[in-house]
Amino acid sequence: MAKKKFHFNPETLSYEQIEHTITHWLKQLAIHALSGVSLGIIFFFIFVSTIQSPEEKQLVQEKSHMEAQYKVLEKQMQELGYVMTDLQQRDDNLYRVVFQADPIPLSVRRGSSANTEYYEQLLDMTNSEIVVSTSKKLGELKKELYIQSKSYDELVLLAKNKETMLENLPAIQPVLNKNLKYMASGYGWRIDPIYHSRRFHAGMDFTAPIGTNIFATGNGVVVGAGWEQGYGNCVQINHGYGYVTLYGHMSAIKARVGQKVKRGDIIGLIGSTGKSTGPHLHYEVHYKGTIMNPQNYYYLDLSPAEYDKMVQMSNNAGQIFD
Repeated sequence: MAKKKFHFNPETLSYEQIEHTITHWLKQLAIHALSGVSLGIIFFFIFVSTIQSPEEKQLVQEKSHMEAQYKVLEKQMQELGYVMTDLQQRDDNLYRVVFQADPIPLSVRRGSSANTEYYEQLLDMTNSEIVVSTSKKLGELKKELYIQSKSYDELVLLAKNKETMLENLPAIQPVLNKNLKYMASGYGWRIDPIYHSRRFHAGMDFTAPIGTNIFATGNGVVVGAGWEQGYGNCVQINHGYGYVTLYGHMSAIKARVGQKVKRGDIIGLIGSTGKSTGPHLHYEVHYKGTIMNPQNYYYLDLSPAEYDKMVQMSNNAGQIFD
């Protein structure tokens, strides 16, 4: 039998029995039920978060094993990356230099070749960050290997054509100048013979009597044969591989546009046409649009001693003829 409960009534100064209604008992029941359910849920989550099922334990082990494999794979790919970098440096700084080929730009070697949508799909997978990182590195490595393979194919072709390239490169003096008696002024800052001010002389001058033969310094195709402002009668030869030579101030032109010439062929005669103060040949060497110092392109024509003497003579800062 439930105990009776009383409360003190200050008006009557006496204790009165408390009478509970059905609503009171329903509220009490609801409170106890809610408390029980809440405690049950709390204990359930504590159980779930602290105690693993056999399946969960297996998944955790598999995940740990997979992460270890990814780390090993990442280290191996990093080592391959070091090897790839070494091959690229040798390619650009050694092999391609030998064949006078431009280095491959870094933007081409490491240009994006991956599908971004594919990587976005990987983000939704398990271990997404590891998968995406590894896949990106693999994609970059595949791209670099492909570019390097194409580079070696190009180098093989250049090696096969090396003999042709050597025949085409300008490698002799444009006049018969074995004893260097026709050397006048070289490449660099000189005194202009007409304006008497310092200006950059973009070629090399050879003095000789009018009518002296002028020779092609390498095999190539004549791309210019006529009057050029400042140069007078002028011949230009495209040797391929980025090289073009120019021969100015001729008294007579002995070549025509489109003609194939070989090293040593006569292409004109020395004169004093155009902006000139005396009979001479003005000779220029251009490589991929840049004017080079011609003294670096006489290696088939001079002995080491003669080459040193030519360099000293061409470096004089005296007056030029054009």
